[in-house]
Amino acid sequence: MPTPWVLTVRAHAKINLSLRVMGRRPDGDHELKTVFQSLALHDRIEFRLRPGPFALACDDPAVPTDERNLVCRAAALVWRAAGRLGAPAGVEARLVKRIPAAGGLGGGSADGAAALVALDLLWKARLSRAELDRLAARLGADVPYFLVGGTTLGLARGDELYPLRDRPAAWVALVLPPFGVSTAEAFGWADGEGDSSAPATAPWSGDERGQPAHEGVNDLERVVARRHPQIRRLTGALRRAGAEVAAMSGSGSTVYGLFAVRAAAEAAARRLGKAPYRAIVTRTLPGAAFRRLSRPTIVSQRSSREGARGLWRGGSLV
Repeated sequence: MPTPWVLTVRAHAKINLSLRVMGRRPDGDHELKTVFQSLALHDRIEFRLRPGPFALACDDPAVPTDERNLVCRAAALVWRAAGRLGAPAGVEARLVKRIPAAGGLGGGSADGAAALVALDLLWKARLSRAELDRLAARLGADVPYFLVGGTTLGLARGDELYPLRDRPAAWVALVLPPFGVSTAEAFGWADGEGDSSAPATAPWSGDERGQPAHEGVNDLERVVARRHPQIRRLTGALRRAGAEVAAMSGSGSTVYGLFAVRAAAEAAARRLGKAPYRAIVTRTLPGAAFRRLSRPTIVSQRSSREGARGLWRGGSLV
């Protein structure tokens, strides 16, 4: 019989405050300098013990629940790291999906990182932080960031991480166009147009607090906007609405605007989030809050269901 409790863990989204593509690495990947910023917007994954093979379910039918999902791949990695034989077993997982897919918000990577942490506990693997980092890097270049959170500089493939002083808190209007952009697609366009070579100007500098000096600069935004001019129109509209910073996140297609006041972020979301677009209002999340909120907790199945109903209010994350 399944247990009457669930181990639940949050998987928080991110945006890229800056993203510079410095060229190709000898291993074929791209050399990056990026600044990640965690958000309050999150998926939730519920784990419970039960007999049988490891199984994943999701409330979004468009999300795969097999080895294409990083939660399943994380399960295989932790199972082997725990010294267990055969296929992962004894746990079922349910993914409550709130981070839009293929939007540059890191939802799949966040889910994979959250699964590593939760399954390490359930299967008593007792992995060190270095071992968790190593497994995260095997899942994807940006997955290690989701074990850190906050405002963080990512070098190399984006997996060499240096936590920065947290960026001042901001409200975030996320605008989602009616199309996605895969990471491979965006980098392929950059390579084809010669935009993956090192830029002429210095790609990184900071002030005395360790804050990035190139917020809103995304080298992939140029090549994506050439195929999808809506990206440029959205960033311009967010700036006119009062956003301190407006840019595409990661490889897109989500565009974000940072606002000092919640009402301004919500007003921009209402104007720009009309069909076929969508808009979400959330907040930046400092490192300490990220680590506290991402900690797995044990709850009853009843309280878990009630928590899901109370997550959203008035179109904003609260």
